[in-house]
Amino acid sequence: MMSTHEKTYTTKANFMLHGGDYNPDQWLDRPDILADDIKLMQLSHTNTFSVGIFAWAALEPEEGVYNFEWLDKVIDDIYSIDGRVILATPSGARPAWMSQKYPEVLRVNGARVKQLHGGRHNHCFTSPVYREKTQKINRLLAERYGSHPALLMWHISNEYGGECHCDRCQGAFREYLKKKYNNDLKFLNDAWWGPFWSHTFTDWSQIESPSSIGESMVHGLNLDWRRFVTDQTIDFFENEIVPIKELTPDVPITTNFMADTHELIPFQALDYSKFAKHLDVISWDAYPAWHNDIESTADLAMRVGFIDDLYRCLKQQPFLLMESTPSMVNWHPVNKAKRPGMHLLSSIQMVAHGSDSILYFQWRKSRGSSEKFHGAVVDHDNSSDNRVFQDVAEVGKTLEKLSGVVGTNRPADVAILYDWESNWALNDAQGFGLKTKRYPQTLVQHYRAFWEKDIPVDVITKEQDFAAYKLLVIPMLYLVSEETISRLKSFVAGGGTLVTTYISGLVNEHDLTYLGGWHKNLQEIFGISPVETDTYYPEDKNTVSYQNRSYELKDYATIIKLNGATVEGTYKEDFYANTPAVTSHSYENGKAYYIGGRLEDQFHRDFYQEIINDLELQPAFSVKHEKGVSVQVRRAPESDYIFVMNFTEKKQPITIESLVKDLVTGEDVSGELILERYEVRILENKK
Repeated sequence: MMSTHEKTYTTKANFMLHGGDYNPDQWLDRPDILADDIKLMQLSHTNTFSVGIFAWAALEPEEGVYNFEWLDKVIDDIYSIDGRVILATPSGARPAWMSQKYPEVLRVNGARVKQLHGGRHNHCFTSPVYREKTQKINRLLAERYGSHPALLMWHISNEYGGECHCDRCQGAFREYLKKKYNNDLKFLNDAWWGPFWSHTFTDWSQIESPSSIGESMVHGLNLDWRRFVTDQTIDFFENEIVPIKELTPDVPITTNFMADTHELIPFQALDYSKFAKHLDVISWDAYPAWHNDIESTADLAMRVGFIDDLYRCLKQQPFLLMESTPSMVNWHPVNKAKRPGMHLLSSIQMVAHGSDSILYFQWRKSRGSSEKFHGAVVDHDNSSDNRVFQDVAEVGKTLEKLSGVVGTNRPADVAILYDWESNWALNDAQGFGLKTKRYPQTLVQHYRAFWEKDIPVDVITKEQDFAAYKLLVIPMLYLVSEETISRLKSFVAGGGTLVTTYISGLVNEHDLTYLGGWHKNLQEIFGISPVETDTYYPEDKNTVSYQNRSYELKDYATIIKLNGATVEGTYKEDFYANTPAVTSHSYENGKAYYIGGRLEDQFHRDFYQEIINDLELQPAFSVKHEKGVSVQVRRAPESDYIFVMNFTEKKQPITIESLVKDLVTGEDVSGELILERYEVRILENKK
């Protein structure tokens, strides 16, 4: 939790960044287009542009032959209109000459098949040649542009991801394991439960990465491989930034994190909690499918808020929205345009949850290849008159009035714990319901109860300080080490309130089950022992009685043995009818709750309302409103900045009890107001 309302500036800019990915290298034979870009940048009220992300072939068309003159002009032209540049390193896609001359830079997939040149991020992170080449081009960029007044920050590569299974990576993996297990094969075999299926290794050379044509059932191996992929990606990143840190130590560094797109959950392939420690600023690329036919606009907005709060909390400071679309994307199953009002609303939501930028992919639509129909500020018509361009200009004009928001933070008394490693292990577990584990989605269910009440939430990781919060929620924390259990015990003993659920605390950091039942410390904290987990078919249902109300249960039910806990709710059906389903337990100065089954959203609303009342949790600013309106607050020493957002398709009445200033209109407002559909009001409450 933020302990202060002091501002945290993540770059030297004291204004909201607005602009996005600019690819002038696609238009070098059209100087008229490049000239139009500079004019249109001013008309769109944009000020910051990410340049050079996939420009290696334009920067080094032949090995050792460089062409920086075009980039010189682009950066100078942007600076001439008082713009700023986020300069990218080009390692996200290497030129064809490199793949041809140095085939070792290409990846090998899990089936041990060498990949061809093409796509993006098809390069081996372990390759000495690729590491040498990326360092060389990055050094040249830092030498040439490091002191340019337009340079605001470095954008290292682009959307890191993927893995390589080549011989070099196998060797690096074995070295990683030797270090992790103190060069002790017995230690490794014990951690991986080697005797199972005679999978005991007698030499390090026998160990291979998981493969569909080889080993994939040793869960400890799978988990350590995923950890290695994260560490090797970070190691490659650290190699990339050596010349940049050496030559431009005062220029901040970021790389753009992602979200898995199907259900808008945190990106799964890399452990961002580890990667974040190596960045100066967190940035991410957000592409929600607004106006889809599966969920309400408010439900989608709530899930966007969850990821915002997770990525913001990775460094406990404002983040940057590095990519978004001003209209639509080209890779959703259905690529629907944003409705009038949605672009401003969705942009301001990012600011409300902690972003100090609204940046787009892309500035100008490509003319060919896979992204020619991906949304952009400038369409193929090259016009400033179309609806999308005008929507972008409106966002720019609004952001120009929000300089006071830049650097402000979002203190919270509530934290939800998200853990990449636990999710990896849970997904690997051959048990429970293979399609109903849904760990990230379950955390969002719990997050909803606070989002709907406008109570700020930090979504933290296990390395962060628990003691800063009144309430810590850890749903489905399947993998938990003894160290983390000890910290949870200290949190509750010190006066904290802890909530956990079914399928929690079952395995240690090696994905080995705890013997003797639930861990002794967890039993002490919660005053129970979970003795059996019942997994339901989709048509199976049960009900739980809690506070004289009945709630539907599906997917999972835990049979609980009491060891001193108080029964708060009971199952009403099946062979465990009338047994505990929800419990509470006072432990030293704090309290711990256990929720034994997956319950409907209304249960979470009612359950957490009791805790909200007990802990006297309050919204950061009180606005009366109906469901679907969200109120988020960023705090500065002198002011609270309040964002009131209508994520519904109808008008919504709101009531503001204090006199506050509307930052967009400049008027003082209070009392009852009407929000139009998708309308947002940005208010300042001076202290």
